[in-house]
Amino acid sequence: MDFGITFKSDIPPQRTVKIARQAEAAGFSYIWAFDSHVLWQEVYTLLTLCALNTKTMKLGPCVTNPRVRDWTVTASIFATLQRISGGRMQLGIGRGDSSRRVLGKKPTTVEVMEECIQYIRDLTAGKAVQYEGTEARLTWADGGVPPVWVAGYGPKALHAAGRVADGIILQFADPHLIKWCLGFVREGAEQAGRDYSKIQVMSASATFVSDDLERARDKVRWFPALVSNHVVDLISKYDPAQLPQELTAYVRDRQGYNYLHHAEVGSSNAQFVTDEIVDRYCVIGSPREQIRRLEELRDLGVTQYNIYLMCTEEEKQLALYGKEVIPHFNKKTMRLAKPAKKAAKKAPAKKKARR
Repeated sequence: MDFGITFKSDIPPQRTVKIARQAEAAGFSYIWAFDSHVLWQEVYTLLTLCALNTKTMKLGPCVTNPRVRDWTVTASIFATLQRISGGRMQLGIGRGDSSRRVLGKKPTTVEVMEECIQYIRDLTAGKAVQYEGTEARLTWADGGVPPVWVAGYGPKALHAAGRVADGIILQFADPHLIKWCLGFVREGAEQAGRDYSKIQVMSASATFVSDDLERARDKVRWFPALVSNHVVDLISKYDPAQLPQELTAYVRDRQGYNYLHHAEVGSSNAQFVTDEIVDRYCVIGSPREQIRRLEELRDLGVTQYNIYLMCTEEEKQLALYGKEVIPHFNKKTMRLAKPAKKAAKKAPAKKKARR
């Protein structure tokens, strides 16, 4: 299992760089950042800083959308960042949430998202495309096509992810809901003639390591409130009978949502979220409990766990994960590597004997 972090793009750039370096040293392999240009700082400027100050970390927005920027602009950004980072960029994309809604606009459609993905792939590959009646081509693009991660909740978006995505972003850590979502991803992949096993699966969720569960819940309660925006959107489009009760029941008492307090610890947006929902959607508790939850997700097919690192104690939580959790998932790899090293030392001796 890979590990990633997502930071909210409102912290000072110098601290962003510090966190990126700390995460790389702690064993994380992905850095993601929220793309909401009105609420927070410009995501691609911050990702450029992260690219220049890390060596191996893969980087991308979690997530952008097809309507905030012109598609040729997004393609040019990624083609440029592929050169800067040495090909480490990842394209996280969805239909749009806070970056659209804070301006009074709605998310776009799944069809538009799919079309945008293909344009960005072609342009970052240096191919010519017909864009609004004119040929467009990034003749200088030579950094490679970034892997595409699609964020989705409903059957339509999840089917699309199965058809076109390299990875799927699921914003919760509830095993039942992840299993439900992956069923649609598999269907979409099989209908498109793709190998479902090649699609990476990310569980992205708020996390807090602590034996004090009450305090931990208070630190992450904002996250199910954030997810509720997508749930309300789903309910407006689907018959509730088509959706799992574990996903829809908790939004019945929601009074509204203020995007000016999006992803904010202690926000009044989260008053309707119960402890039971926090415990299912987030990963909280001791290091041992964190490991138990993550093993459960891994066994369902999750290949990356992405910590939404908005807790006011970012550096401390990173250190705890690097020391107490990530090494558990690296143990098997490390043990397998040791015998190979010994075998390599013996090989020359055998050759000499044969001579």
